[in-house]
Amino acid sequence: MAKQQREFVRYSISFKQKVVKEVESGLGIEEARRRYGIKGSHTIQQWLKKFGKNHLLNKIVRIEMRGEKDRIKELESEVKKLKIALADATLAKGALETLIEIVNEHYHTDVKKNLGQQPSKEQPKKKGNR
Repeated sequence: MAKQQREFVRYSISFKQKVVKEVESGLGIEEARRRYGIKGSHTIQQWLKKFGKNHLLNKIVRIEMRGEKDRIKELESEVKKLKIALADATLAKGALETLIEIVNEHYHTDVKKNLGQQPSKEQPKKKGNR
């Protein structure tokens, strides 16, 4: 039983670019396949991605100055620091609320309501003076 050898066809870059140019100028992909005897069904699409101009249309190209890049890094580090500070403040707030609940249970009072009021101090009566 002899194995059937597959035939691989290699195309030059200039040939690929010629086909891509014709497809981009209006020739259909299937028509180009038939005209040039290209067997692969996705071959021309791959060439279009690699050599064509249309592959640039959906990409975002950012051009930045060096100072802008540094500024973006500074802002990102500042955002990171602020997120950490917010997390710390949230934890501290939770700890203080827990502390207030414990104090309320222990002293049977409401610390938040009585926070602005001074505790009543009764003057001890002196026994000798009236």
